[in-house]
Amino acid sequence: MKCLVIVLLALVALSECLHRMPLIKGKTARQRLMEKGKWNEYRQKHPFNPMVKFVQTGTESMTNDADLSYYGVVSIGTPPQSFSVIFDTGSSNLWVPSVDCTSSEACQNHNLFDPSKSSSFVWGSQSLSIQYGTGSMDGYLGSDTVEVGGITVSNQVFGLSTSEAQFMAEMAADGILGLAFQSIASDNVVPVFNNMISQNLVSEPLFSVYLSSDEQQGSEVVFGGVDSTYFTGSITWIPLSSATYWQINMDSVTINGQIVACSGGCQAIIDTGTSIIVGPNTDINNINSWVGASVVNGEATVNCGSVQTMPDVTFTLNGNSFTVPASAYVSQNSGSCSTGFGQGGTEPLWILGDVFIREYYAIFDTNGLQIGLAKSV
Repeated sequence: MKCLVIVLLALVALSECLHRMPLIKGKTARQRLMEKGKWNEYRQKHPFNPMVKFVQTGTESMTNDADLSYYGVVSIGTPPQSFSVIFDTGSSNLWVPSVDCTSSEACQNHNLFDPSKSSSFVWGSQSLSIQYGTGSMDGYLGSDTVEVGGITVSNQVFGLSTSEAQFMAEMAADGILGLAFQSIASDNVVPVFNNMISQNLVSEPLFSVYLSSDEQQGSEVVFGGVDSTYFTGSITWIPLSSATYWQINMDSVTINGQIVACSGGCQAIIDTGTSIIVGPNTDINNINSWVGASVVNGEATVNCGSVQTMPDVTFTLNGNSFTVPASAYVSQNSGSCSTGFGQGGTEPLWILGDVFIREYYAIFDTNGLQIGLAKSV
């Protein structure tokens, strides 16, 4: 009995060290536009441009991804003002809309931060610009208390938008909370998680992400540890090839034992801020051909009745194989089915987004500069 009590106490202590940020899987911009009958017009006017966030131009960038669906609620200020944000491992800044943003519909249908209503807000002296595939978010910097998953971060510098790209009007989330490294942060702002570490607010300098397929619940970002109930088997640790984004070496992509992409090796980024798997045009076209997809206007569609017979796609990362079945890489919207493989241009860079992360629990270790992956439950 004594041993049982000790074990239970240890489990309670472990649980108390994990700070959980529940994520909601809401409607995507694609779904909202489809409901309005505007999707085809929007996609033709604004082609998918996922690589824009990974081009270093001296300003922070974010992909124009109409399928982003996971977001959580944080609060800023004293008393707290609440905002839904996308937790994005492909960028490094926190920003939300401000009351000074009146120039676009995107600001009119989202929550707005009002500095005058926070006693702890401090004005900054720098501007902030975030580049999108269809425009930009412009604003200024300030600092305030930020609460994330039960963790209160003091003096966090963040962006307040004064104008936003039009497509943000269809996004469920108000803003973005970047979880990549400070080296790519606009104005060299210290990211939220870095401040959690320096202010001794987490027990371990790592966070982990579980993305559920459930429409409303189950997904979480866990700050300061790993929740073993979210995965089965052992964790495979992969060293970072670059500590800017969460970037690793990828050896190849195979289908039925045949190399179909990334022949000879390439670079891949584990990115919660991109919904699908993105790669060079030629490689993505080859994968879509192998799985039987037809590509029109960048959309790779398949027969919804063929999913059960479509092949698995295997990604070999640093010598370790991670397989994604058709049930994971095919999604259905308004009665049509499409693959989760998108063209990223000519750059030899891959983005392993939510399609991949739903299959593999991801652990982001800032101290060891490595990513852990384990099969999600």
